[in-house]
Amino acid sequence: MKNYKFQLLSLFGVLLLLSSCGNNNGQNKSSGALNSSAAEKVYVAPGEHDEFYAFMSGGYSGNLTVYGLPSGRMFKEIPVFSQFPTTGYGYSEETKPMFNTSFGFVPADDSHHPDISQTNGELDGRWLFINGNNTPRIARIDLQTFETAEIIEVPNSAGNHSSSFITENTEYVVAGTRFSVPIPQRDIPIKDYKGNFKGALSFISIDPEDGNMEIKFQLMMPGFNYDLSHPGRGKSHGWFFFTTYNTEEANSLLEVNASQNDKDFIAAVNWKKIEEYVTNGGGTKMPSNYAHNVYDEHTHTATSTMKKEVLMVDPTKVPGAVYFLPTPKSPHGVDVDPTGSFIIGNGKLSADLTVHSFDKMIAAIEAKKFDGEAYGIPILKFEDVLAGTLKSGGLGPLHTEFDGKGNAYTTFFISSEVVKWKVGTWEVLDRKPTFYSVGHGMIPGGNSRKPFGKYFVSMNKITKDRYLPTGPELEHSAQLYDISGDKMELIYDFPTHGEPHYAAGIPAELLAPKSKKIYRLDDNKHPDAVLSPDGAKVVRKGNEVHVYMSMIRSHFTPDNIEGIKVGDKVYFHITNHEQDFDVPHGFMMIGQNNSGLLIMPGQTKTSVWEPKQPGVWPFYCTDFCSALHQEMQGYVRVSPASSNIEISWSLDGD
Repeated sequence: MKNYKFQLLSLFGVLLLLSSCGNNNGQNKSSGALNSSAAEKVYVAPGEHDEFYAFMSGGYSGNLTVYGLPSGRMFKEIPVFSQFPTTGYGYSEETKPMFNTSFGFVPADDSHHPDISQTNGELDGRWLFINGNNTPRIARIDLQTFETAEIIEVPNSAGNHSSSFITENTEYVVAGTRFSVPIPQRDIPIKDYKGNFKGALSFISIDPEDGNMEIKFQLMMPGFNYDLSHPGRGKSHGWFFFTTYNTEEANSLLEVNASQNDKDFIAAVNWKKIEEYVTNGGGTKMPSNYAHNVYDEHTHTATSTMKKEVLMVDPTKVPGAVYFLPTPKSPHGVDVDPTGSFIIGNGKLSADLTVHSFDKMIAAIEAKKFDGEAYGIPILKFEDVLAGTLKSGGLGPLHTEFDGKGNAYTTFFISSEVVKWKVGTWEVLDRKPTFYSVGHGMIPGGNSRKPFGKYFVSMNKITKDRYLPTGPELEHSAQLYDISGDKMELIYDFPTHGEPHYAAGIPAELLAPKSKKIYRLDDNKHPDAVLSPDGAKVVRKGNEVHVYMSMIRSHFTPDNIEGIKVGDKVYFHITNHEQDFDVPHGFMMIGQNNSGLLIMPGQTKTSVWEPKQPGVWPFYCTDFCSALHQEMQGYVRVSPASSNIEISWSLDGD
C-alpha cells in the first residue's frame, strides 16, 4: 500500500513538473534561456558583426559610449566633454582648446541626449550631436571618425537639458535651458525670481556641408523650467515642442512648490516663422560671451574662438511664433510620432498619458481659440488640442518611442515597466517589467520618420540584483527587448557606463562603410608634424624644448635626447607613421603631470613634460604594437638648471 501511494505521488510530481515546463503563465513556452530563443537572438558569433550601433549618453561621465545591438558589447567610449586619459583627449596640446568656455577651462560635464543627423526625416549617419548639461554646451561628433569635432557653448542658459534634438533636415539643433536665470546675468535676490528670470531656447544652425554650428537665434521665454524637446516632422516640420514645468515660477522646495498647478505647458515653437523674422532683420543683438571650439582633422588641432554676441528674439514680437499647450502634470518628455501628427506629453505626476493633435492645434490657432495668455504668449484650450488619452498606462510616464508600425512604447519610472500602445486608438497592447526604475527608452531611429522597430532598449536607473555587487555604486542597467512580434520579449541585460539618459541607434550598415580607418600621412597638415624620420629634430627656444618625433614599429626617432635641464618645458610633437588600420602607438614619459597619448595611424599629437630633477628618464610606447613592442623605448637625460650641456639627440648612436 505504501509503495502504491509512493508511485502515485511520484507520478503526480512528474506530471506537475512536465506541466510547469510546458506552460508559463498560460503560454506553451519556457522561461529558461536554454529552452527559448532569447540566447540566439542576442548571440553574435565570433567574427560576425552587430546589426545596430547604439550611442548612449554617459551622464556624469561627460562622454558617449558606443554599444552593439543585439550583443550589448561596448565598442568604444567617445570622449566629448570630459578629459580622457586613454587617448590623451583634453590633455594633449591639440585637444585642450575643446574645453575652453566663458568660465575658463572646464574638462567635465553631464552629457544627456544624443541625436543623429537626418535628411528628409531619416537618419543619414553623418554626425551625432549631444548636450553638456552643466556648463551649457552642444557637441558634434563626426561619425566617420567617431571623434568630437566641435563644441559650442550656449550663453544665457543653465542646465542645458532640453537638448540636443535635430530638425528633420538637420537645419537646427536646439538647446533649451532647464533652469531659468536672469538674462543678462546680474546680481539679483533669488526671491525676486518670478517675472525676472527668463528661459532661453537656442536654435543652432548646422552647415549642410561640414556640419559646423552657429547660434542662429535665441528665444527669450518666460521663466519656467524647459525640460525636454522634440522636433515636428512630416506635416509638423517647422515646429519644435518643449515641455515646461514650474510654471508656478517657484524658487525653493520645487518638489512641492512646482507641483501646485494641475497643468503645465508644452511650448509649441514655429521656428520657420522665427527664421523668416530673423532673415528680414528681426531680433536684437545682445552682448554675450561664449566659446566656439572646432577640431580640424587635417591639422589634428582644435582652435577656440570667443564669440561676443547673440541674436535674441522676443516671441511676443513675432505673431504666431509660440503657443502653449496645457499638459498634465509636470511633463518630462515630449515626443512626436513618425507622421508628425501627434505630440505626446509625458506628465510624470499624471496617471494618464496625454496626446495632442497637431491638426487640432493648427485649427485652434486659426480659430483663435485661446484660454488666456502667459507673458503675452497665447494658451490654447486643452480640450481643443487633445487627440486622446492613454488611460492607466502606468505610474510615472517619462518618454515615448515609436516602432514605425503605428505603435508607441512608453517608459514608466515608478511602476518600472515599458508599455506598448496603439497610436490612434490609445489602447494598451502589452506591458513588460524593467529592473528597475526605467528612465529613457530607445528604438533605433525612434526619433525619426523611419524607425527600425526591431529592438527597444530600456535605460534603467537602478541595478539592485542584476549584477554581482561591486561596492556601493553599480553601473546602470540596460535591457534589450525584442519588439518584432506582437508581444515584447525581454532578451538581454547589459551594464552601461555612467548614467545614460538617452541613446540614439542606427543600423551599422549606414555607418560601417564610411568609417575612417586611418589618417592619411600625406594629408597631415599639423604644423609640427614629422612626415619623415629625416625631419626629426630637437630645438631649444629659451626654456622651451621642442622634440619633433616620429614613431613606427618598433622605435621612436629620436630615442636618446640630452641637454634637457630642470625647469625646462619639453614639448613632444609626435607623429605616428603607421598607415595600417588598428596600429596606434602610445607615449608615456616618467613623471608626466598629465596623461599619456594614444596616437592613431597618420596622426600628430603633442604632450608637455616638465622635468623636476636630474637623471636619465625613460619614455615608451604604451600600446602593444608588435612582437618588439617592449623594445620601443627611449631616454631623456636631464641635467641641473645650471648646466651648459647643449641639446643633442641620437638614434642608434648617431
